[in-house]
This record gives sequence, C-alpha cells and structure tokens, in this order.
Amino acid sequence: MHLRSLGVASASPAVMQVAVDLRNHLTKIDNQQTREFVEEAIKCQEAELFRSAIVMSWLGAIDVLQSYVHRHHLAIFNAEALRVNSRWKPAVTQDDIGKMGESDFLDRIEALSIIGKNVKAQLKSCLDLRNGCGHPNTLKVSVNKSAAHIETLLQNVFEKF
Repeated sequence: MHLRSLGVASASPAVMQVAVDLRNHLTKIDNQQTREFVEEAIKCQEAELFRSAIVMSWLGAIDVLQSYVHRHHLAIFNAEALRVNSRWKPAVTQDDIGKMGESDFLDRIEALSIIGKNVKAQLKSCLDLRNGCGHPNTLKVSVNKSAAHIETLLQNVFEKF
C-alpha cells in the first residue's frame, strides 16, 4: 500500500486489500508448505495475476483441509472413503489423502461433519473456478472474482482450520 501511495506500485486498492488480508493470515499459518502456497497466492494477487492467485489460494486451502484431516480424523476419513469406494487404499500420509479427487474429498469431509453442506457448496464452487483458471480456456477473471474466491477460502478454511 505504501508503494502504491508513492506511485511505485500500480495495483488497485481492491487488489492491495486482498493482499493485505492474506498477509495478515500468513503469519498465523504454522505449516511451511501451506504458508508457501498462500505466499505465492499473495504475490500473484499483487501482480494482478488473478487466475494464478485463484489456483494458488485453492492449493493452500486444500492443503489446510487435507492436513487437518490427516492430523485429526484420519481413521474415520479412511472408514468413510472405504464405505463409499471399496477400492480406496487407506491413507497413511497427507499425500495419500491427495490421491482422492478434490470434489470427492469435499464430499467425504462433509459426510463426517468436518464442513457443513453450505460450506461444501461454496468450496465446490471455488474448486470449479480453480479448475477453470488452471486449464487453457477463454475464461476471464478480474480482481473482484479473485477477491471473492480468496475471501471465501479465508473465511471458510484459513480462519477455521
């Protein structure tokens, strides 16, 4: 914000506010890998690389959720995954949890009441946007779309887990 006031940075106030909000959360993230994802999302937002900011913020959020499940609910997560898919090989590590598709992962953690139905719906919307931003196509996103996506993740993942 200071650089913008000096005329050195050209990012809009909306871009900078999202970056400031994210930076406030960055100090609260203990996990190094998650912190790196969020820090990269911040840099993308500041550089007005909105598609990249959406992708990186999603990666940070899914990392938070998978880490939380791994640390606190691994046994019941595996039981639920096996109930739904008899071919599921029980996860031992957080990377093992990542072998499950992200949409299915959200379904499993909602079934376990780790997240609610409405949070799952919003996170699936974020996942759809991330998928649109992460693949070659003509999708356009602006600061507002990126900010809304990141705000959803801040309020429903980063602040809660």
